[in-house]
Amino acid sequence: LHSSFLCLGSDGGASFNSSVADQQAEIETVAKVTHEKGKRNDTQENNGTRPFQLQDVFSLENEDSDDMTLIDKKNNVFVMSNKKSKYPILQVDLRLISDLVVIIVFAAIGGIVFSCLGQPVIVGYLLAGSIIGPGGLKFISEMVQVETVAQFGVVFLLFALGLEFSMTKLKVVGPVAVLGGLFQIVLLMFLCGVTALLCGARLSEGIFVGAFLSMSSTAVVVKFLVERNSTSSLHGQVTIGILIFQDCVVGLLFALLPVLGGNSGLLQGIISMGKLLLILSIYLTAASLLTWSFVPRFLKLMIQLSSQTNELYQLAAVAFCLLSAWCSDKLGLSLELGSFVAGVMLSTTEFAQHTLEQVEPIRNLFAALFLSSIGMLINVHFLWNHVDILLASVILVIVVKTAIAAIVVKAFRYNIKISFHVGVLLAQIGEFAFVLLSRASNLHVIEGKMYLLLLGTTALSL
Repeated sequence: LHSSFLCLGSDGGASFNSSVADQQAEIETVAKVTHEKGKRNDTQENNGTRPFQLQDVFSLENEDSDDMTLIDKKNNVFVMSNKKSKYPILQVDLRLISDLVVIIVFAAIGGIVFSCLGQPVIVGYLLAGSIIGPGGLKFISEMVQVETVAQFGVVFLLFALGLEFSMTKLKVVGPVAVLGGLFQIVLLMFLCGVTALLCGARLSEGIFVGAFLSMSSTAVVVKFLVERNSTSSLHGQVTIGILIFQDCVVGLLFALLPVLGGNSGLLQGIISMGKLLLILSIYLTAASLLTWSFVPRFLKLMIQLSSQTNELYQLAAVAFCLLSAWCSDKLGLSLELGSFVAGVMLSTTEFAQHTLEQVEPIRNLFAALFLSSIGMLINVHFLWNHVDILLASVILVIVVKTAIAAIVVKAFRYNIKISFHVGVLLAQIGEFAFVLLSRASNLHVIEGKMYLLLLGTTALSL
């Protein structure tokens, strides 16, 4: 290790000096680690005294690579992003490639194992991530880079969800789906908010936990109903209607998270929410106009140009999704909301199903990456040391959600049997809760043990 400074641009000293002069950067001593073959523990390796470590199989530190890592005084680790060179050269981060290979392979293994056991593959992805992450075998070197790539999973998950959006399905059991679904979410948010205040926690944290717990897994429930030929039953129709409404509300919950994450008072929070709703209204109005005037013509053109291959159509659909997500993020909303709106815009056209078929492989790949990256945040030791608390939390969630959903459905004059069936089907916590949880953690709505508790509870409830 030796002291070094990080070049901030291709013009070397000029960029370094100007950045410091403009007070955009400050001088700090860092340690530079160069990963070259034979530089680490040469003596031990030569005489055979260094023990074999499993991490070495997944590490590129013994390869012929000149990748560098910088470590500051607070032990923050930085990866060199643009090495200064006289001529433009192709630069490859082999450690990132290695990390992606590891996470994809382990996610595939986890998914296969849990699928063979008749369990949701989502849990397999989470478990795979927990095994290879910092709380497990520590196979992943570049956590930030992997998690950044995995965020595309959130975008494509919500894009596909928007593509499956259907007002026709929602109208079948409209009153209980919309009003009942809304009452369930509001009631859980209210109960958790009051509980948080009584326990001395922040109101915003309680409200988020209520919104978090109100989500149920559309994929798991629908798969269960299909396997039992219950999709056309009355309790199946009511359950699917509520699930569709919950899926619609997910986008609005993402818009609410920045307000919950603010440190301002109630008045400032109301003002911020008002601004947010105004921006959201403008954004949705613009999206509606484009849906009517631009989207159908655009998709027809892409279909004509893609008569021989779907490559261009697939690329155009992905670009449309990412552009909408980027615009939403720049307006202060969220990437997630923008991608969901993009899907809804396309769902109104005759090409919705074709678009979904084109983006499904991309969605599945990045969704597995995202869920595995979430799993990397699960501390196995924490789960083992708090297994009693987690099991108690899962039982409490199932009982409370079943009771609330059953009471709400019964209020719409359905009999007790149907109400109870719907309550049981909605008792788990859905996969999109992981997306909400990740976003809430980034905005500091929740932190620490509560994050790990919700993460473990969700995984076990599925």
